Amino acid sequence: MAETGYPEMITHLPQADIPMAGVRGWLSQAADHQVVFLDIDPIGEVPPHQHGEQWGVVVEGEMELTIGGETRRHGPGDTYHIPAGVEHSARFLSHFRGIDVFADANRYKVRST
Repeated sequence: MAETGYPEMITHLPQADIPMAGVRGWLSQAADHQVVFLDIDPIGEVPPHQHGEQWGVVVEGEMELTIGGETRRHGPGDTYHIPAGVEHSARFLSHFRGIDVFADANRYKVRST
């Protein structure tokens, strides 16, 4: 496995263009959604934002996720669901890996090399 903890079949996918230092993601693109394999350093807080529906599962590490004003801590094996248009934010205080599915097929663009 690569240093990200993901196998090469994941790290050979196109990288997502995520404009945050310490956040990496690999895209599995479909016509009507995206799957993003995330690898996140302990970057602290991702500010409140909103977009289309999102579902995810924690692979490694922990995060505090605030969805619509309610904060919960999520660890390995935990899943979360963010309804479309609901404001949310996250805090990453340790190394984190997770898999997120976005209903928006264009949530992230492919990072140019």
